[in-house]
Amino acid sequence: MHAVNSNGANIPALGFGTFRMPGAEVLRILPEALKIGFRHVDTAQAYGNEAEVGEAIHHSGIPRADIFLTTKVWVDKYRHGDFVASVDESLRKLKTDHVDLLLLHWPGGSDVPMAERIGALNEVQKAGKVRHIGISNFNTAQMEEAVRLSDAPIATNQVEYHPYLDQTKVLQAARRHGMSLTAYYAMANGKVPSDRLLNDIGARHGKTAAQVALRWLVQQQDVITLSKTATETRLRENFAIFDFALTREEMAAIRGLARPDGRIVNPAGLAPVWDD
Repeated sequence: MHAVNSNGANIPALGFGTFRMPGAEVLRILPEALKIGFRHVDTAQAYGNEAEVGEAIHHSGIPRADIFLTTKVWVDKYRHGDFVASVDESLRKLKTDHVDLLLLHWPGGSDVPMAERIGALNEVQKAGKVRHIGISNFNTAQMEEAVRLSDAPIATNQVEYHPYLDQTKVLQAARRHGMSLTAYYAMANGKVPSDRLLNDIGARHGKTAAQVALRWLVQQQDVITLSKTATETRLRENFAIFDFALTREEMAAIRGLARPDGRIVNPAGLAPVWDD
């Protein structure tokens, strides 16, 4: 496991994601993920499982300082007062005095000016409640705006990214500002495991298609990826991606899977006008 330096934030390249994971499932599988070696955990206010994430980490026996913990503020909490109060509530649920990374979850869904949102992010960072700040689901124009408005550096933009979606423009914008791109939906909603090319490449390395897709992501400069599973065998499979490397030709072939209709996550009212 390597870390990606994102404007001073050293983020483990592979994270454990908890999207759509009920609390009971978090309590069952997150301790196993931590035992295997995951040290980057991603949650959000909207996931409804911050308390269980906090409990699992608290009882893991792993020092809090060894875990990179991310959460996200939901769009209905973007007003300054609501924002600060929501962060305090998240910290209570997560059983910690700070999170390592705090993100704005979506750019849409709120009429709060971007300056107020970014200002609130900076305020909680200055107060020591969060070590680093970031954004999620922002297009390149919104990335530029966030960077311009923020006193603190923006660490990452967490976006959908997998072999079927070209995110070159967003990744290039991130690199211009010293940011990383954190990929979610790496399995493309179940498309990856059955992909013929990914399976063929995996066969050459003794790996599965899922492992190939995760490796493809983390092998790119400035890219971090989240993985999510509720089964222990898949958990170990997802973690075992740092003992092989894809060739330049294999990386290019996987990039060639991208298609114009490759985007999966595009909620009306929350999503921006995408760069693609």
